[in-house]
Amino acid sequence: MADLLEQASAWLEDQRTRHLTRTVTYRRGASSSLVAATVGKTVFDLDDGGGAVLRVESRDYLILAADLSQGTPQAGDRIVDQGVVYEVASFGSEPAWRYSDPYRRTLRIHTKQVDLEASP
Repeated sequence: MADLLEQASAWLEDQRTRHLTRTVTYRRGASSSLVAATVGKTVFDLDDGGGAVLRVESRDYLILAADLSQGTPQAGDRIVDQGVVYEVASFGSEPAWRYSDPYRRTLRIHTKQVDLEASP
């Protein structure tokens, strides 16, 4: 018997990828590829060690793991989205990315804006 929840998750990811994505460029060093990504965010509460809590908001990209030819994300990789350059980054003790679903189909990649692409 097939896992009904896994089938439903696959269908939902297919719908997200078809209808809720835009094309971005994923770069690692000299290698780059175009991938479909959904934009999201994560808010991190970070203890600064002095009694204050810093609230940091990450711009997240949800990308199918199978679409990322470079393998799993690494800190320092870059995503170019509509001329804005974002760098894959970790915040506090959180990793730079995590799987977004229990079946490991989708990556949630945390980024921060680092640059703007030069206009031609």
